[in-house]
Amino acid sequence: MAKEIVNPPELARPRGFSHGIATTGGKLLFLAGQDASDAEGHIVAPGDLVAQCEQVLRSLQTVVRAAGGEMTDIVKLNVYVRDRDDYRQQLKPLGELFRRYFGRYYPAMALFEVAGLFQDDALIEMEGFAVVGAEGYAADGF
Repeated sequence: MAKEIVNPPELARPRGFSHGIATTGGKLLFLAGQDASDAEGHIVAPGDLVAQCEQVLRSLQTVVRAAGGEMTDIVKLNVYVRDRDDYRQQLKPLGELFRRYFGRYYPAMALFEVAGLFQDDALIEMEGFAVVGAEGYAADGF
Protein backbone atom coordinates (compact mmCIF):
# COMPACT_ATOMS: atom_id res chain seq x y z
CA MET A 1 0.00 0.00 0.00
CA ALA A 2 1.57 3.29 -1.08
CA LYS A 3 1.05 6.73 -2.59
CA GLU A 4 3.24 7.92 -5.44
CA ILE A 5 3.52 11.59 -6.46
CA VAL A 6 3.29 11.85 -10.26
CA ASN A 7 4.77 15.03 -11.75
CA PRO A 8 5.79 14.25 -15.35
CA PRO A 9 8.80 16.29 -16.56
CA GLU A 10 6.88 17.16 -19.74
CA LEU A 11 4.52 19.36 -17.68
CA ALA A 12 5.28 22.63 -15.92
CA ARG A 13 6.83 22.09 -12.48
CA PRO A 14 3.94 22.29 -10.02
CA ARG A 15 4.10 24.85 -7.22
CA GLY A 16 1.83 24.19 -4.26
CA PHE A 17 0.17 21.10 -5.76
CA SER A 18 1.00 17.79 -7.46
CA HIS A 19 -0.15 16.89 -10.97
CA GLY A 20 -1.24 13.46 -9.79
CA ILE A 21 -1.02 10.91 -7.01
CA ALA A 22 -1.23 7.17 -7.66
CA THR A 23 -2.35 4.99 -4.76
CA THR A 24 -2.52 1.33 -3.92
CA GLY A 25 -4.33 -0.05 -0.92
CA GLY A 26 -5.93 2.02 1.80
CA LYS A 27 -9.48 3.16 2.42
CA LEU A 28 -10.97 5.81 0.10
CA LEU A 29 -12.46 8.74 2.04
CA PHE A 30 -14.71 11.21 0.23
CA LEU A 31 -14.41 14.68 1.78
CA ALA A 32 -17.56 16.79 1.60
CA GLY A 33 -17.28 20.48 0.86
CA GLN A 34 -16.09 22.36 3.93
CA ASP A 35 -16.48 26.10 4.22
CA ALA A 36 -15.28 28.27 7.10
CA SER A 37 -18.14 27.29 9.40
CA ASP A 38 -17.48 26.86 13.11
CA ALA A 39 -19.15 24.15 15.23
CA GLU A 40 -22.36 26.22 15.37
CA GLY A 41 -22.47 26.65 11.59
CA HIS A 42 -21.40 30.32 11.56
CA ILE A 43 -18.75 31.55 9.12
CA VAL A 44 -15.59 32.62 10.95
CA ALA A 45 -13.64 35.75 9.99
CA PRO A 46 -16.02 37.31 7.43
CA GLY A 47 -13.98 39.07 4.75
CA ASP A 48 -10.68 37.34 5.67
CA LEU A 49 -9.76 34.71 3.08
CA VAL A 50 -6.67 33.42 4.91
CA ALA A 51 -8.48 32.98 8.25
CA GLN A 52 -11.37 31.25 6.48
CA CYS A 53 -8.94 28.96 4.68
CA GLU A 54 -7.44 27.97 8.02
CA GLN A 55 -10.90 27.04 9.33
CA VAL A 56 -11.54 24.99 6.19
CA LEU A 57 -8.24 23.12 6.61
CA ARG A 58 -8.97 22.56 10.30
CA SER A 59 -12.36 21.07 9.40
CA LEU A 60 -10.84 18.81 6.74
CA GLN A 61 -8.22 17.69 9.26
CA THR A 62 -10.98 16.82 11.74
CA VAL A 63 -12.74 14.64 9.18
CA VAL A 64 -9.57 12.89 8.03
CA ARG A 65 -8.45 12.22 11.61
CA ALA A 66 -11.91 10.89 12.52
CA ALA A 67 -11.40 8.32 9.73
CA GLY A 68 -8.00 7.37 11.15
CA GLY A 69 -5.84 9.41 8.79
CA GLU A 70 -3.73 12.54 8.52
CA MET A 71 -3.69 15.51 6.15
CA THR A 72 -1.03 13.81 4.00
CA ASP A 73 -3.64 11.13 3.24
CA ILE A 74 -5.55 13.71 1.17
CA VAL A 75 -4.78 12.99 -2.48
CA LYS A 76 -7.15 15.44 -4.22
CA LEU A 77 -8.57 18.82 -3.26
CA ASN A 78 -10.88 21.08 -5.20
CA VAL A 79 -10.72 24.66 -3.93
CA TYR A 80 -13.66 26.96 -4.64
CA VAL A 81 -13.21 30.70 -4.08
CA ARG A 82 -15.46 33.70 -4.53
CA ASP A 83 -12.57 35.87 -5.79
CA ARG A 84 -9.65 34.33 -7.68
CA ASP A 85 -7.73 37.61 -7.66
CA ASP A 86 -7.97 37.83 -3.86
CA TYR A 87 -6.69 34.23 -3.63
CA ARG A 88 -3.75 35.04 -5.93
CA GLN A 89 -2.90 38.16 -3.92
CA GLN A 90 -2.78 36.02 -0.76
CA LEU A 91 -0.60 33.23 -2.18
CA LYS A 92 2.26 33.71 0.28
CA PRO A 93 0.20 33.51 3.51
CA LEU A 94 -1.97 30.77 1.98
CA GLY A 95 1.14 28.79 1.05
CA GLU A 96 2.46 29.12 4.59
CA LEU A 97 -0.89 27.94 5.91
CA PHE A 98 -0.95 24.90 3.60
CA ARG A 99 2.61 23.99 4.68
CA ARG A 100 1.52 24.08 8.34
CA TYR A 101 -1.14 21.47 7.58
CA PHE A 102 0.60 19.44 4.83
CA GLY A 103 4.33 20.01 5.31
CA ARG A 104 6.12 19.48 2.00
CA TYR A 105 3.40 17.16 0.71
CA TYR A 106 1.09 18.58 -1.94
CA PRO A 107 -2.20 16.94 -2.97
CA ALA A 108 -3.42 17.11 -6.55
CA MET A 109 -5.43 20.35 -6.57
CA ALA A 110 -7.68 22.51 -8.72
CA LEU A 111 -8.89 26.07 -8.08
CA PHE A 112 -12.31 27.30 -9.21
CA GLU A 113 -13.75 30.80 -8.98
CA VAL A 114 -17.47 30.59 -8.30
CA ALA A 115 -20.26 33.15 -8.14
CA GLY A 116 -21.37 32.05 -4.71
CA LEU A 117 -21.11 29.43 -2.00
CA PHE A 118 -23.85 28.00 0.23
CA GLN A 119 -23.22 30.52 3.04
CA ASP A 120 -23.24 34.16 1.92
CA ASP A 121 -20.14 35.12 3.99
CA ALA A 122 -18.08 32.14 2.83
CA LEU A 123 -15.09 33.09 0.68
CA ILE A 124 -13.65 29.59 0.23
CA GLU A 125 -14.73 25.96 0.27
CA MET A 126 -12.75 22.75 -0.30
CA GLU A 127 -13.73 19.16 -1.04
CA GLY A 128 -11.81 16.13 -2.18
CA PHE A 129 -10.57 12.61 -1.52
CA ALA A 130 -8.19 10.96 0.92
CA VAL A 131 -6.70 7.47 0.93
CA VAL A 132 -6.39 6.43 4.56
CA GLY A 133 -4.02 3.59 5.34
CA ALA A 134 -1.76 3.87 2.29
CA GLU A 135 1.82 3.77 3.55
CA GLY A 136 3.73 7.05 3.12
CA TYR A 137 4.46 8.44 -0.29
CA ALA A 138 7.22 8.37 -2.86
CA ALA A 139 7.99 11.88 -4.01
CA ASP A 140 9.81 12.85 -7.16
CA GLY A 141 11.95 15.83 -6.28
CA PHE A 142 10.24 16.88 -3.03
